[in-house]
Amino acid sequence: MTRRNPVNRAQRRLDRPPRERFATRALAFDVDGDTCRGTLYLPGGDADDPPAIVMAPGLGAERTFGYPAVAERFADAGYAAFCFDYREFGASDGDSQAVHPADQRADYAAAIDRVRRVDAVGRDLVLWGASLSAAHVLTLAADRGDVDAVIGAVPMLDGRAIARRRGAKYLARSGAAGLRDLIGSRFGRGRTVPIVGTTEELAAITEPGTKRKYLDLVDRESTWRNETPARSLLRVANYRPVERIGEIRAPTLLLAGTDDAIVDSDAVVDAGESLSRGTVVTMPADHFSPLGEDFEPAVGHQLSFLRDALE
Repeated sequence: MTRRNPVNRAQRRLDRPPRERFATRALAFDVDGDTCRGTLYLPGGDADDPPAIVMAPGLGAERTFGYPAVAERFADAGYAAFCFDYREFGASDGDSQAVHPADQRADYAAAIDRVRRVDAVGRDLVLWGASLSAAHVLTLAADRGDVDAVIGAVPMLDGRAIARRRGAKYLARSGAAGLRDLIGSRFGRGRTVPIVGTTEELAAITEPGTKRKYLDLVDRESTWRNETPARSLLRVANYRPVERIGEIRAPTLLLAGTDDAIVDSDAVVDAGESLSRGTVVTMPADHFSPLGEDFEPAVGHQLSFLRDALE
């Protein structure tokens, strides 16, 4: 078979590499007694010691939501890409769909350790993220000395700034809902909110037009639910990776969309000025189109960056 049937609406027109040009391998690893699961995409042919790219999904998403297309293109270009699900999502243990940045960063760290134990993978390490996962890899890169390159696509750099732009009413409602959930969950009476909703809904993502864009990336065979514990709102709103940008020493690409309703592209450009070895690319894209209609230019910028950063 040389083609995969599209598993989501947003990627029906993507040009996917023929299946014989890359191999896949299931990998699992443990974190604090739970198991995370993912897929390692390996280049075909006789590629020796390919650099490892560790990838995970954005806010509230599963790894099947458009990310395999990116991993396939990396493998086709000669890289080994490992894309995994966080705990509580997808094929990994747990199904609460709670968004906990510190726990998700711990999952990333364990995924790196797992890839390091694969004989077919080289020592060069790239951290890749989009949206909230871009926040994670930027924070990890600030903490670690073994990272050779970082890619942050439409990075969520400042949860507080995003929440404030939604207005005082959103801040009050999200804060109250998050606190009620924190307290109620101790007694089995937690509450959930949508991961993505309309501007009138109390959700983790509420910007105009984003609900349809997000849902178009959902794998049609997924059991994912559009809900997360309300305490996730507090954790995301208090997450500010922008404060750590200046500590990153590895070559770093920030890819910003000028039509992004969630992450302000000017803020990404400003953050890029703090990078000692940074590349900032702005392109006409929204928060989700780098995985859909703007996939080709977005992945092209990433591959170009990797060739330069790892030469």
